[in-house]
Amino acid sequence: MARDVRPVHHPDKRHVEMPYAPALLVRRGSLLFLSGLTAAPVYHSHPHREEEFDLPPRMREQAGLLMENLKTTLAAAGCTLADVVSATRYLTDVAEQDDLNAVWGSYLGVHRPTTTTVEVSRLATHANCKIEISVIAVANDTARPSKQKPARKKLRRRK
Repeated sequence: MARDVRPVHHPDKRHVEMPYAPALLVRRGSLLFLSGLTAAPVYHSHPHREEEFDLPPRMREQAGLLMENLKTTLAAAGCTLADVVSATRYLTDVAEQDDLNAVWGSYLGVHRPTTTTVEVSRLATHANCKIEISVIAVANDTARPSKQKPARKKLRRRK
């Protein structure tokens, strides 16, 4: 069954360009929850190794790397950026939000998921990270209910 996601707007919606939708109604589909992603490699060492966090200092460059990580992670689940319905964006400097929005918009085009943007003093991943985004996506619901009956437990007879 194909996914069904619809934007929800107020009846008196102002006609302004926004980088998000106020709400999305999910009627059909499978939910995909992504852990927070940064510009750093998705698979990095724990405990962290300093050389894995040699990141560009500017928001635009970090946002581009993050969006590539996001695309790759979504693709691993059979999804695209167009399947994202919600994003929580953590910035270490809210003054850089316009730079983030420029990159966000260039990747998403006309698609607008819901977003919440929060300024934090530091991201747990690494001090060099300026942005972390966690998302929820809706994939086509391709799973079919199993027609198999559950296996019956064999009872042992006591002798």
